[in-house]
Amino acid sequence: MIIRLAHLSDLPAVLEIQNAFIRDTFITFNSQEKTISDLEKLKVQRSLLVAIADEKVVGFVSFRPFRDGPGYAHVAEHTIAISPNAQRKGLGSSLMTALEIEARRQGIDILVAGISSANPQGQRFHKACGFQQTGYMPGVGRKFGQTLDLILMQKVISQAHEETSAIWS
Repeated sequence: MIIRLAHLSDLPAVLEIQNAFIRDTFITFNSQEKTISDLEKLKVQRSLLVAIADEKVVGFVSFRPFRDGPGYAHVAEHTIAISPNAQRKGLGSSLMTALEIEARRQGIDILVAGISSANPQGQRFHKACGFQQTGYMPGVGRKFGQTLDLILMQKVISQAHEETSAIWS
């Protein structure tokens, strides 16, 4: 397996994986499918990485600003998705490690995960990757006629940020 920055030729496969989760699951509250244009922006920002197995995209991870404004420039929210036939093989943790390396390289100190309450597997996965729950927002998501809660988890990925935070604790 290879993990690398996405190429333009990878984008249709990434769309296929991501849009299946959007269409068919509660994993994301989003019900509007992504487009090639959406992914091209992530590719240009060097914030879309893909996992390749047998010369095929089998998963991806991306990150984008958590909020607008310079005060949040060191925080990013991420998305991770793996095709069903490639799950439970350690690919998720490999993608997260690669994400952390690229995010740190771009000056990101903290990664945030917004996880649907209907996705306990995602919560367990992020906890195993070192994320801690930092927020719970009841009833903020709606999909398929259901109201869902949002669990916020975060991980400090910059040693410098950890050291600074310890001073103020």
